[in-house]
Amino acid sequence: MSEIAVRMEHVSKRFRKGELHDSLRDLIPAFAARMFGQTSNHLDTRRDFWALEDASFEVAQGEALGIVGANGAGKSTMLKLISRIMKPTSGSVKVNGRLSALIEVSAGFHPDLTGRENIYLNGSILGMSRREIDAKFEEIVEFSGLAEFLDTPVKRYSSGMYARLGFSVAAHVNPDVLIVDEVLSVGDYAFQGKCVNRMKEVIRSGATVLFVSHNLRTISEFCHRCLLLERGRIVLTGPPGKVIAAYLNRSRSAHTQDASSKPVTISKVTIRNESGECSRFQAGQKAWIDVELTARTRCTKLAVCLFITDDAYQEIFNTSTERLGHGSFTLDEGEVFTCTFELNLNMPNGIFHPSVLIFRYDNETEYDRWEPATTIHVSSEEDVRGFVHCFPKVTRQEIHAAKNLNLAGIAGDTASDRKRTPD
Repeated sequence: MSEIAVRMEHVSKRFRKGELHDSLRDLIPAFAARMFGQTSNHLDTRRDFWALEDASFEVAQGEALGIVGANGAGKSTMLKLISRIMKPTSGSVKVNGRLSALIEVSAGFHPDLTGRENIYLNGSILGMSRREIDAKFEEIVEFSGLAEFLDTPVKRYSSGMYARLGFSVAAHVNPDVLIVDEVLSVGDYAFQGKCVNRMKEVIRSGATVLFVSHNLRTISEFCHRCLLLERGRIVLTGPPGKVIAAYLNRSRSAHTQDASSKPVTISKVTIRNESGECSRFQAGQKAWIDVELTARTRCTKLAVCLFITDDAYQEIFNTSTERLGHGSFTLDEGEVFTCTFELNLNMPNGIFHPSVLIFRYDNETEYDRWEPATTIHVSSEEDVRGFVHCFPKVTRQEIHAAKNLNLAGIAGDTASDRKRTPD
């Protein structure tokens, strides 16, 4: 088998916006115009919508590729083209091996059939034989956690139950290529964890995974490589940290467009280590956050606030230039202010979002805010959880019998005298 699992070459997909003829009154003159060669190509062109334009990339066997982008960027269209649900307008898509896809919650299900019947229906659609489904039936049901609802029509299932059943079938096909869309976001937290672990097992078996999600933490931890889509075009491919940082930076474009209406704005925020700008750090490592402000009119008594939120956007830290003893500052029209915060990232493993705010404390005025200003991934060798990393070490441990405990048949020492080191 080829070392390339998925190849997309110069693929574009066009849709037509709106209805061409929504009444007989519109249809008759349009038909006459076509008969006499009076069709307006300009009108047809205006109705064109390119969901994907000139997309080219390859995914190797055993690789996990994350696809990120704003809503409407073309992520689901790309997966549907790879899954052969749709055909491209131009270009070619090649998939080597058996493909299994979970793109929509209810795809491959019949609402009037029970969960049990839909396992066989969905499995057949994904290319499994009845013998394969029989062999894996109990495993699929156990993974889904829906045993007690197995004989209930799926039209009575919640969207989360749909997702459980759909992923359970798709993940047990033993695919060469597994495609998973944002549909997993409807599952509960524990089941999402099971899904990620299952996808890791699929990769270890030598399969390929294409994963679309707005959960950037999962993308960062799970995927080897990432692809950023913007308005149907691939704008960046590379390591997850780099692509995610670019995605978040581009999402602030709306902020910069209306910056001219603010008296003072945040014009630049970067985070770096000793080697330069980066987004991945080790717990306890030093980081420097550089902030730049630009004033369009005179502003007085300003302070720069820095706060950090976790992956659930819960605030875990905040400070400011004024609270750190540097007082407030004034900017005249056209002046630029820069400052640098030095931090020790004493945080556990996870995704964190530093944000920046321009604030005046005496009248509680907020001038500008970047939230998040950037996103970082902190890794830790120790298994610690919570908001802070205290770098714990176990310096001593022993086991001994409780004092004043009489143990029959023990001679030569007392229970309180005996100690041992744990195995």
